[in-house]
Amino acid sequence: MSPVIALALLVTVIVTSFISGVFGMAGGLILMAALTALLPVATAMVVHGAVQIVSNGYRAILWRKFIDWRIFRRYALGSIAAIALLFLVSWRPEATAVYILLAAAAFTVWIPKAWIDIDVQRPGQAEFAGFALQAMNTLAGVTGPLLDIFFARTEMDRRAVVATKAVTQVLAHLVKIAFWGAALFASAADSLLPPLWFFAAALPLSMLGTTLGGKLLERMTDIDFRFWMRWLVTAVGVFMLIRAAGWL
Repeated sequence: MSPVIALALLVTVIVTSFISGVFGMAGGLILMAALTALLPVATAMVVHGAVQIVSNGYRAILWRKFIDWRIFRRYALGSIAAIALLFLVSWRPEATAVYILLAAAAFTVWIPKAWIDIDVQRPGQAEFAGFALQAMNTLAGVTGPLLDIFFARTEMDRRAVVATKAVTQVLAHLVKIAFWGAALFASAADSLLPPLWFFAAALPLSMLGTTLGGKLLERMTDIDFRFWMRWLVTAVGVFMLIRAAGWL
């Protein structure tokens, strides 16, 4: 990886961490779009997972008093089932398929809430979310908009939503690194990974962006929170469709 690309990705890391600090999602989707534009899919997945673990983990620490651990435990049960299935099947999509999956994930923010009756607080739905979203995150790299659907009808406020989603995403990205990292190292393509100094710089930048984003989150209303999240994610979805079509 050239120093220019590495520096460009570092700028992307702090910007997307800031966005994630505000919305609890979207930043990861944008970072995935940038990484897949510059790196092979397997490498992008591992790098994205490493950065997002820090971003989500630090966000979970910042908002730890708002985490709903009961929902997380139920979510983790579904994730375990998905993990077992993924490693059994061992299918890894090519770049174009990843772009389409990312676009599909983005456009789910436009599904009318009246069409779905999903609430992660209800019996069985956190487990289903863990299974479905773990599979999606491992294969496409992100699940932010899909994850939001499960929290849209809850009675949790924006801080509880952001905090609980953050801790579920730490688990999701750990699995993603293991899944794609196994293929990366088995093919001896690990030389495509960024240098160590990139990760050394990316981790504190991710924490800084998350901290600054959290400050903006405190000042936003729930209405503004959902409005800006929807349009931001939609723009990324359009970009990923353009990439899938080969126009970029």
